[in-house]
Amino acid sequence: MENKTFFVTTPIYYPSGKFHLGTAYTTVLADTVKKYKQQRGYDARMLTGLDEHGQKVEQVAIKRGLTPQQHVDDIAEQAKTLWKLMDVQYDDFIRTTEERHTKIVEKIFDRFMEQGDIYKGEYEGWYCMPCETYFTETQLVDGKCPDCGREVKKMKEEAYFFNMKKYQKRLEKFYEENPDFIQPESRKNELFNNFIKPGLEDLCVTRTTFDWGIKVPKDPKHVIYVWLDALTNYLTALGYMSDDDTLFKKYWPADLQIVGKDIIRFHGIYWPIFLMALDLPLPKKLYAHGFLMMKDGKMSKSKGNVVYPEMLVERYGLDPTRYFLLKEFPFGQDAIFTPEDFVNRYNFDLCNDLGNLLNRTIGMINKYFEGNVPNYIGQINDVDKDLEETVAQKIQEYEDNMDNLHFSNAMDSIWEIIARTNKYIDETAPWVLAKEESKEKLESVMSHLVENLRIVAILIEPIMTDTSNKILSQLGINESKYKEYDSIKEYGRITQNIKVIEKGEPIFLRLDPQEEIEYIQNKMKS
Repeated sequence: MENKTFFVTTPIYYPSGKFHLGTAYTTVLADTVKKYKQQRGYDARMLTGLDEHGQKVEQVAIKRGLTPQQHVDDIAEQAKTLWKLMDVQYDDFIRTTEERHTKIVEKIFDRFMEQGDIYKGEYEGWYCMPCETYFTETQLVDGKCPDCGREVKKMKEEAYFFNMKKYQKRLEKFYEENPDFIQPESRKNELFNNFIKPGLEDLCVTRTTFDWGIKVPKDPKHVIYVWLDALTNYLTALGYMSDDDTLFKKYWPADLQIVGKDIIRFHGIYWPIFLMALDLPLPKKLYAHGFLMMKDGKMSKSKGNVVYPEMLVERYGLDPTRYFLLKEFPFGQDAIFTPEDFVNRYNFDLCNDLGNLLNRTIGMINKYFEGNVPNYIGQINDVDKDLEETVAQKIQEYEDNMDNLHFSNAMDSIWEIIARTNKYIDETAPWVLAKEESKEKLESVMSHLVENLRIVAILIEPIMTDTSNKILSQLGINESKYKEYDSIKEYGRITQNIKVIEKGEPIFLRLDPQEEIEYIQNKMKS
């Protein structure tokens, strides 16, 4: 099989403080995609990191009594610790204060100047400090920032501008020829209606009112503005314009760039235009997911409703936390977190549906066959046939959903296999078959149960690696050939005897709903 490459990125995060559960979603999603692609035989690479420059960083550092570099060093360690806790297996963690990044940004700025893409002028407009973005009067919403809703301030300063108008027609043509570039389509429509159709404004790309950033090489009183600095990380992390651009040649263009919907304008307009100006191919897909909301709106410390991933992982485990994130976000839409939903997902989806299926299966194999899994003998009745057809159908649906970024639906496809397998136990009634001494039928039922659990374990591996390993281990499936993704394409692959563990250990223990809901609520307030 040809070893294809796949490059997935997250946005590089602004180092303001602790990452909440919604921020973690983006990175967990990218990690899941990477692991899924690796399962399918791809040479997959994942990039994440930190956007460490800008006026906001400088001000936050001052409030903390730190230098900007001390502040971002601290946040970088926090981020890496969190991603380790979340089992995020990134291949590179880019920081925009690194020399490998800053030197190339200077080169890119000089090239844009030489091409006439950047010119010097004076900027006067409405500036949003939290978003580090200028807006025109018409772009404001009720006199406030259209992105975050906060107050804006009228500012005027000398600046360098990128000539966006020069590339407008080329950008429009690209979108006409690549209608699926941005997913979901509603995000693309927002960009066209709000920014592209009215006519692009030239972009301010430098500032003079602060020092924490990359200086313009030939005019050092100017600091290169955050978006020209930040967006180019996707290139600099691969060695673009460096002495060693091996990774860039191998992995660019990115196959998938995942961002939150709040920064789709920067990735859907500025980023493609910067790439066009560099004569580089554009990413193949840009996915803008929704926010993780609370019942009373966005997460906010002042509201006492912030959920941090650590508080869930430390009490309930990593896999339930990752599963909840993947399951709760509909394609491109917002998700709502409630303690009740989290506890219900744990108890019903994980404990009841999956955990009990494993326990029942191991218990029956020990009871009826002294722990020895009967070899698969094929379909012996219509119930077996229906089960196998359902599994094949759900595997295909899972792949289609994963490939098309419908991750919540992909989780549904797996759980439909689980539900169908639980129903299969009721249909076949192994306890009756044992009394009737219908050995062949009983062997067939047990082999089907083990095979379905093996398939489920392989499908959930990118999302819930530890759970996947526990299922396979309890089933006595140790050989790598039975763990490979391609092995699920031929039903009934286990052709030699395996032995399950003597006593199945619950992989998920049922939670007391009231106690755990109160626990989460209290942690959110603390």
